[in-house]
Amino acid sequence: MEEESDSRKINNSFLRDHNYATEADIISTVEFNSTGELLATGDKGGRVVVFQREQESKNQPHRRGEYNVYSTFQSHEPEFDYLKSLEIEEKINKIRWLPQQNAAYFLLSTNDKTVKLWKISERDKRPEGYNLKDEDGRIRDPTTITALRVPVLRPMDLMVEATPRRVFSNAHTYHINSISVNSDYETFMSTDDLRINLWNLEITNRSFNIVDIKPVNMEELTEVITAAEFHPHQCNTFVYSSSKGSIRLCDMRASALCDNHSKFFEEPEDPSNRSFFSEIISSISDVKFSHSGRYLMTRDYLTVKVWDLNMESKPLETYQVHDYLRSKLCSLYENDCIFDKFECVWNGSDSVIMTGSYNNFFRMFDRNTKRDVTLEASRENSKPRAILKPRKVCVGGKCRKDEISVDSLDFSKKILHTAWHPYENIIAVAATNNLYIFQDKVN
Repeated sequence: MEEESDSRKINNSFLRDHNYATEADIISTVEFNSTGELLATGDKGGRVVVFQREQESKNQPHRRGEYNVYSTFQSHEPEFDYLKSLEIEEKINKIRWLPQQNAAYFLLSTNDKTVKLWKISERDKRPEGYNLKDEDGRIRDPTTITALRVPVLRPMDLMVEATPRRVFSNAHTYHINSISVNSDYETFMSTDDLRINLWNLEITNRSFNIVDIKPVNMEELTEVITAAEFHPHQCNTFVYSSSKGSIRLCDMRASALCDNHSKFFEEPEDPSNRSFFSEIISSISDVKFSHSGRYLMTRDYLTVKVWDLNMESKPLETYQVHDYLRSKLCSLYENDCIFDKFECVWNGSDSVIMTGSYNNFFRMFDRNTKRDVTLEASRENSKPRAILKPRKVCVGGKCRKDEISVDSLDFSKKILHTAWHPYENIIAVAATNNLYIFQDKVN
């Protein structure tokens, strides 16, 4: 966004064939690792696909940004809870990378009930010359062994292996909606509708309940937890958002159970805007700390808000994502779109924020210049190194040639999940079952 806002080039898109796309192919989460070299996506079929960025070559410097498939593995399988007669979907709700400590990579992935820690490692050598096995791996008869050999390592084709290292299960009665790795890199939290649990990465059979908003009588339930995240630098601080549009900041040093918050962020509702849909559209679908840790960003149905941690009374900035849908809330309620959960992300310097919309549109807001742009992720304009053109939506009356009418938006094409490279202007956008990767124009 430093340059002209429409100078974003596609560098590649990972497209599954539309003719064979099934419900299981729909991408449900996208996440860069801490260096941006790897990008992971999870889908409704329980699969994780990891992409690796190509190394720069002197012959083709422009290919540096390209991401190619590095590893694909089945993270979760469908299960059945026999006590409650409930099917547990295999859909991956969230992926979070752990900081890299050695040659291997680690990531956490979760479905509705179970969090798994995966190790992704490379192998380019294999041992040969076993004493007790022959070359095919069959056990040899010890009586036939007459001499001892020293096994040797021989080079082989590079293999990328994904192995499950830990399984954190049986701790949530309700569906897990988010996980977050703490800045101490020893603990993480998993959040469901009513509770937040704190885990040690080394211990799978025990977690600590740090937030519990379940009322004694479930008929008194007025709100649920929608998302939670640790502060990027202070390991004792975390926030969680609610379906009532409020955000609570908690300090784990204050007490073991953080039911009492340290700070409470909520914007009072304008009575003149009150309607039947007010409560539904004020529900927060995503909350993210800025990289600096000074700000919070929240996404509700129509807006993105930026909060200063030192000011609880109202947001610092409010950006209208698709205000033209305000008049369409009734039909969006009828087709259930009003319950869609859009995510939001910061760029590496916290100066630009991005979030998705309908018709495969995604929006970017520059916090310094207050300029915003609507871009579209679609097959029609996804030729490599094509320049994206800004899109505009018109409400009522006549539309210009390059504008699209609010009545002709496709609500089945929605961008719920996006990710931004931690340092560079590279973004990943999941549009249903396709992943698009865009980057700023390379001269």
